[in-house]
Amino acid sequence: MKRGIAGLMKQAQQMQEQMAKAQAELGNLLVTGEAGGGMVKVEMNGRHEVKMVKIDPVVADDIEMLEDLITAAINDAVNRISKNSADQMSSMTAGLDLPPGMKLPF
Repeated sequence: MKRGIAGLMKQAQQMQEQMAKAQAELGNLLVTGEAGGGMVKVEMNGRHEVKMVKIDPVVADDIEMLEDLITAAINDAVNRISKNSADQMSSMTAGLDLPPGMKLPF
């Protein structure tokens, strides 16, 4: 039983190191969220910081629609980051041999 616990602790430590590396990589990730068929584009990094907003001049006169499109583009970027993060985390935990019923985080 001791070996099982020691092995599990070693796996957890390795996974913690991998997670720290993955978080750093995700922070540098750039995604583009779009709305209105590309009329509004928002570039955001993995830390959810907006780096750029592009607006097609066609929608510049309709403030209400523009506000909705900006909101939708930001939400699209956030969802893309979340999906990327979830995909990366699931690939990291795929090889972890956890006891039945045990879930992460601990």
